[in-house]
Amino acid sequence: IMFGNPETTPGGMALKFYASVRIDVRKIETIKKGDAVVGTRHRAKVVKNKIAPPFKIAEFVINADGIDREEGLIDAALTYEILTKSGSFIRMGEKILAQGRDQLKTMIEKDTKLRQNLTSQIEKKMAAVPKKE
Repeated sequence: IMFGNPETTPGGMALKFYASVRIDVRKIETIKKGDAVVGTRHRAKVVKNKIAPPFKIAEFVINADGIDREEGLIDAALTYEILTKSGSFIRMGEKILAQGRDQLKTMIEKDTKLRQNLTSQIEKKMAAVPKKE
């Protein structure tokens, strides 16, 4: 009978002890357009952190250009309810911005005002979240 995570970190006990930050990064989804793979979604879990609160989780998309900032912006805006999604339509307030994430992503890439607006609203919402002590 086995309990807990069966995976081990190679390198003995020293690596686990002396490392200040340990992050477990895993691929959770492959993003395809038709049959072609255009990116992958990853989840990073902070396993150990001596310099900040541990056990945080982050998700991000990696495509051919690196980490996809527009996808991260869309995810954060949906999390903080700046954007709302009903079906495939994505709204900002009462205004329909796009039908689907791909269309919204291209809008954000082209429209710098929309990008700045979303970024500033996300920063305000993040600053307003009360910190746990």
